[in-house]
Amino acid sequence: MNPDKPDVGDPWISSAADWPLDLLLERKGATRIAVVIPTRNEERTISGVVRLILDELKALVDEVVVMDSLSSDQSALIAKEAGARVYSVGEVRPDLGIRAGKGEALWKSQFVTNADITAFIDADLTQWGPHFLRGVIGPLLADPQVQMCRGFYDRILDVDGLVTLEGGRVTELVARPWLALFRPELSAMVQPLAGEWAIRGSMLSSLSIPMGYGVEISTLLDIHSLCGLRAIAQVDLGQRAHRHQNIHDLGAMAVEVLAAADRRRFPSGVAANPNVAVLENEVVPPNEVLLRSMDEDRQWAVRTILTDERPPFNTVI
Repeated sequence: MNPDKPDVGDPWISSAADWPLDLLLERKGATRIAVVIPTRNEERTISGVVRLILDELKALVDEVVVMDSLSSDQSALIAKEAGARVYSVGEVRPDLGIRAGKGEALWKSQFVTNADITAFIDADLTQWGPHFLRGVIGPLLADPQVQMCRGFYDRILDVDGLVTLEGGRVTELVARPWLALFRPELSAMVQPLAGEWAIRGSMLSSLSIPMGYGVEISTLLDIHSLCGLRAIAQVDLGQRAHRHQNIHDLGAMAVEVLAAADRRRFPSGVAANPNVAVLENEVVPPNEVLLRSMDEDRQWAVRTILTDERPPFNTVI
């Protein structure tokens, strides 16, 4: 692969090996780079994630920020002891409301970081390396037209260490089918919901952000609507292992992903551009969804899923 010459027919694919640290440092210049790690109850893994970044990428990364999403364990304390700057979503602009959720953590991180490029990485990783961050940052340092780079990888599953290029269950059963139906131009995204990605700060600040797990699909769809495929890159990160969620939690995640996607079904829709009126026949998903599941006692368990969104950061500050 030649990282300097993306194929404009599909989202640009490179490999993490194309982005060695010395090349990135040469291209970094005055570009300020932040790594934001959203976390909720990840005390077992958060220290290793933070320490590896600080040990291996200190010359490249200007800020390492952990955004704690109302954890009930020692995640925040452990991350601070590991060397990260740690903020709770509850202490950052509480006047704007306090919510748990991945998107909320990413949105509020904009109040406490000052970066030209922000890279996000999940806190529950158990097998990964600093090349994850080098890989997603590289295309943004190489090409000013690229607004976002998303990683993809072979997933190491819990079943006898099985390795597969498949995305997670929500990716393969919800996100990719939705893209095939309503935004086929993005069907070449290998893992559209990957938690390892980077984005230009100026772009992130202009986008509406779902408060939950819809943030990855929303940013992908909005950047595609606003800038086209040329603004999106992908990078092969090799192998990745992390803690897997139960099926009921994945159902809630699927609701959040679908709600965010459906708000963006029309490429020029209101979510991608708040100045565009809602189209006449567009049905906007509700901000609150009740998700039912039957337990082993044949009783309904009802879960409230919040699907509303934060406005673009640049309209708030």
